[in-house]
Amino acid sequence: MTPPPAPRSSPAGTDEPLGERIDDVDLTDEMQGSFLEYAYSVIYSRALPDARDGLKPVQRRILYMMSEMGLRPDRGHVKSARVVGEVMGKLHPHGDTAIYDALVRLAQDFTLRVPLVDGHGNFGSLDDGPAAARYTEARMAAPAMAMVDDLGEDVVDFVPNYDNQLLQPEVLPAAFPALLVNGASGIAVGMATNMAPHNLIEVVGAARHLLDNPGATLEELMAYVPGPDLPTGGTIIGLDGIKDAYATGRGSFKTRAKLSIEPITARKTGIVVTELPYLVGPEKVIEKIKDGVQSKKLAGISDVTDLTDRTHGLRLVIGIKTGFSPDAVLEQLYRYTPLEDGFSINAVALVDGRPQTLGLRDLLQVYVDHRIRVVTRRSRYRLDRRRERLHLVEGLLVAILDIDEVIQVIRASDDADQARQKLMSVFDLSTLQSDYILELRLRRLTRFSRIELEAERDQLRAEIAELETLLADPQRVRTVVGDELEATAERFGTPRRTLLTEASASIAAPRSRGAAPVLEIADSPCRVLLSTTGRAVRVDLSEDAPLTPPARRSKHDAILCAVDTTARGDLVAITSRGRFVRFTPVGLPGVPANSMQLAAGTRLRDYIGLTDAAETIVAIVDPADPAPLALGTRDGIVKRVTPAAYPPKPEGEVIGLKAGDEVVGAAPAPDDRELVFVTSEAQLLHFAADQVRPQGMPAGGMAGIKLGTGARVVHFSVVDPSSATVVTVSGSTQTIAGTDPGRAKVSDFSEFPGKGRATGGVRCHAFLKGEDVLQLAWVGASPLAVGPDGAARTLPEGGARRDGSGTPLEAVIGSIGMPIA
Repeated sequence: MTPPPAPRSSPAGTDEPLGERIDDVDLTDEMQGSFLEYAYSVIYSRALPDARDGLKPVQRRILYMMSEMGLRPDRGHVKSARVVGEVMGKLHPHGDTAIYDALVRLAQDFTLRVPLVDGHGNFGSLDDGPAAARYTEARMAAPAMAMVDDLGEDVVDFVPNYDNQLLQPEVLPAAFPALLVNGASGIAVGMATNMAPHNLIEVVGAARHLLDNPGATLEELMAYVPGPDLPTGGTIIGLDGIKDAYATGRGSFKTRAKLSIEPITARKTGIVVTELPYLVGPEKVIEKIKDGVQSKKLAGISDVTDLTDRTHGLRLVIGIKTGFSPDAVLEQLYRYTPLEDGFSINAVALVDGRPQTLGLRDLLQVYVDHRIRVVTRRSRYRLDRRRERLHLVEGLLVAILDIDEVIQVIRASDDADQARQKLMSVFDLSTLQSDYILELRLRRLTRFSRIELEAERDQLRAEIAELETLLADPQRVRTVVGDELEATAERFGTPRRTLLTEASASIAAPRSRGAAPVLEIADSPCRVLLSTTGRAVRVDLSEDAPLTPPARRSKHDAILCAVDTTARGDLVAITSRGRFVRFTPVGLPGVPANSMQLAAGTRLRDYIGLTDAAETIVAIVDPADPAPLALGTRDGIVKRVTPAAYPPKPEGEVIGLKAGDEVVGAAPAPDDRELVFVTSEAQLLHFAADQVRPQGMPAGGMAGIKLGTGARVVHFSVVDPSSATVVTVSGSTQTIAGTDPGRAKVSDFSEFPGKGRATGGVRCHAFLKGEDVLQLAWVGASPLAVGPDGAARTLPEGGARRDGSGTPLEAVIGSIGMPIA
């Protein structure tokens, strides 16, 4: 075994082995140097986008590599893992997770205003992450092709990759301002960037204005770009922060969800959310609402349902408890949940390799300058290529014109070099032209090829002249840039999604400790109106806003009955089946008294939960009203119910009806009022209410009017005889209902003498030939007729004889009631 060599002696005066050296370095200097190198790498190579193409290095490398792989929009998708592997192996010396995360973000339409990657598979949502790279597929989106267009025409500089074996673009040509359009976010060392997306059409409009007017002011540019346009829509409230951001590069604004207050069911109102603030998912909102309800910060919320699907998009329904004001609950939701969210703009990007904070004008100017350089370099490249081609075409034309001599020269040469020299001397050709002729194929010697070459020569000369003119005129270059931007906007632009609102005090601002919000609807005075079409509304009354008729009549504003109560009061609905159903009006749609329109009402039968389609509501009354309730039935029965007869239960029987009978009318009936019956055979009977003694429930009542064979009661009411009017409408049983308007008559109530109870009454309408039935009747003050669609109908003038035949109607009348008073 060979012994190891003896150690070499150290230099005199040292104890170190030969070849080793220890340098003393100050720890502070070493840490500073290492930190600066790390910070430089993070700032310039990872976190901050370039202001020219708006991309970070990893995003730029992904798009460039996908372009090199041929993953164009007209090709099939490939595994995302394949793209990640190519980028990591050739261009990006970092982990695959960072590359895939960047690829996913480029494909998310809820993150970017104009996605650059067309993803296939689960690329995540606002609440969930994407699937692994081995499960998803990707290819370039059409806008990404515009980002790399003309990359092979020397439009940008190429730099070596991390191991100096390949080249990659320093920046992409970027056919649109991607930094403004798609925004950016990133955290570097000692600085960060956060930019909001904008609308492509608006940004291009501002860029073109800056091209045409280099001295454009910020106000002029904001006429084109009024504010961000977020991919998820929503509403931006307050524009002052946006103006600050556009001026200085720093600012903030508030975003709110786009929502509406809608009836979920007849008795329940909800807040329906269709758009959320930027980067806020529905699951996050639901979680915050649940936390707020459990911690007692939120009140009045019954449930939250996520009905989001791929067909209808986002739909988040927040149920409001009965008795709570939706507007007040919404105010609390804005305050404690992400339905209102803030966004801070910090527009930091790389300009000439240095991080800078840029305003709107600066961002547009950097991009415009970049595109001017791209178009200029592209034009120079194309000019050089066309000059080279023209040089070859001209030499080829010389050879074709004297091809026999060319062939003789070539055949007489010993080798290619000698042939090249002879061609150059005999025909005065360049080296390139001579080489091109030597490589010429015989099929190019036809007459047609000569014609083609002459046409190509003329076209090349025209293109060269155009390019020379373009490069000689900077203004024409700017025009070309503007035209290309406009074409890009027309191709990829979409309408604005985010609504901008002027500055206003946020209702989510902190409140003073003693000013707790009132969420429940106050038990204030109101009037509940029931229309003849069965819809009900709660009109809020106050001394400041007394009930006044609306400026114009809307549909459903013929009133069947009106009851004064309070918002949380107890009311009773009387049905045609002789039942009463208790309800409170707090859940009915409320409208101010001075701007009331009954068309916003809800179907009362649905509100109180009637399930039988044949059961209708004939009246609503206040059970605390001291006046007895009078009811009239189709078979002519009348009954008055004492107020104390209502049992303390949700519903019950108010009159015992015989088989086939039903209630046609009900109303409070003091002793000084008249009870009125009108029958289908045109008989009217009225008598004093005190002739009917009050009974308890569920008594069957007593005889009210004597009916002829086949007759029935079409109207029953309680009226004040001093101000009542009688309206009757005749028709025929042989016509289809709703087709014959019939004849109508309006008479004074005083025309009809009173008769005793249980008698036949007096005739109120004379039938003409073809008429055999009274289709409709109404007795009361100020009659208002409406059609089946709820629109108002015109009645004949009053004062007709009680036994007159009436006037033909122009349109069918569906019902008659009182006007809003």
